[in-house]
Formats: sequence, structure tokens, C-alpha cells
Amino acid sequence: MIVFGIVLLLIGMLTGIAILWSLGVLLVIVGAILWILGAAGHQVGARRDYY
Repeated sequence: MIVFGIVLLLIGMLTGIAILWSLGVLLVIVGAILWILGAAGHQVGARRDYY
């Protein structure tokens, strides 16, 4: 999710499409939150591990 967000950020910056840039920022933030929760040992949704 984080990698896909970074890709969307780069595409949005290079092409000037604001919606791609916004979605990229959102995906990076959500991916980072899920990664931190998973690393801390908290369940994410119904899963103990988030991939």
C-alpha cells in the first residue's frame, strides 16, 4: 500500500493530476498507520498480521 501510494505520488507530481497526488498521500498515510499497528502487535481488522 505504501509503495502504491508513492507511485501515485510520483505520477501525480510528474503529470500534474491532483487527484493522483491526493490518493497517493492518502495511501501512504493509511499504509504507514497499518504498518505501525502491525509492528506493534495490534490486530488490524480481523488479522493479527498485516501484509
